[in-house]
Amino acid sequence: MAQNSLDRAVVVTGASTGIGRAAVAKAVREGAHVFASVRKQADADGLTAEFGAAVTPLIFDVADETAVRAGAARVAQVLGGRRLWGLVNNAGIAVPGPLLHLDTEELRRQFEINLFGVHNVTRAFADLLGADPDRTGKPGRIVMISSVGGQNGSPFVGPYSASKFALEGYSQSLRRELMLYGIDVIVIGPGAIATPIWDKAEKEDLKRFSNTPYAPMVERVADYMVTQGKVGLPASDVGDLIWFCLSDPKPKTRYHILRKPFMDRTLPKILNPRTVDKIIAKRLGFPKRP
Repeated sequence: MAQNSLDRAVVVTGASTGIGRAAVAKAVREGAHVFASVRKQADADGLTAEFGAAVTPLIFDVADETAVRAGAARVAQVLGGRRLWGLVNNAGIAVPGPLLHLDTEELRRQFEINLFGVHNVTRAFADLLGADPDRTGKPGRIVMISSVGGQNGSPFVGPYSASKFALEGYSQSLRRELMLYGIDVIVIGPGAIATPIWDKAEKEDLKRFSNTPYAPMVERVADYMVTQGKVGLPASDVGDLIWFCLSDPKPKTRYHILRKPFMDRTLPKILNPRTVDKIIAKRLGFPKRP
């Protein structure tokens, strides 16, 4: 595959599988050159085998600020004096479990990846996107991959929801600050997407909560999430939306992509929050309280 245009160069984090891999594939098809970040050499080799010279793999963990900056330096070298066309902050993890039974260190790990990692990457690539006035080309765009859980907190995924709520606020403030440089920030909030993350979820060890009052509820939620994930939207749909956000002349500030938008987004917004609480409690089998 020939090297695609560096005039439309995009960085995608978390590109080994799922949404990140789909974003890479779509950008390559559209003629962009993609700098794709992964954590393992084997994943980098897989990207090269599939996409050839159209993709430059970057190996770093978004939580490692030094490694992220080294990745940005490599991108700067390849771009020469050009600006980066887009940055897709996709890398993320999900820490499950009842909040009262999770150590602070587990929440810290969640935020290290889903928020502080985003900050590391955004700062490292900001000059390439347009903060450096000496580079040529139009300012680039940043696409943040949030979640339906970034606007509606669900039981037993509290760390994940908290990190995505934080990402939503971070993105809004960042968008308004980066108007100084002409860099836009757009948020995408997917619902359940059919990706390998659900295979990992099946293997997630939730047995450590088996001696807590939450045990039957945790099991019920885990089964539900795995089932919903496997019948979720294809990752390619999100990849297409990411490209739209990067290329549309007048994008909105936030997009949602849900299999059941009324149930997952509209209904929770129009119902009284206490009513939503009661519906969730009933579904999970919480005992009735006076």
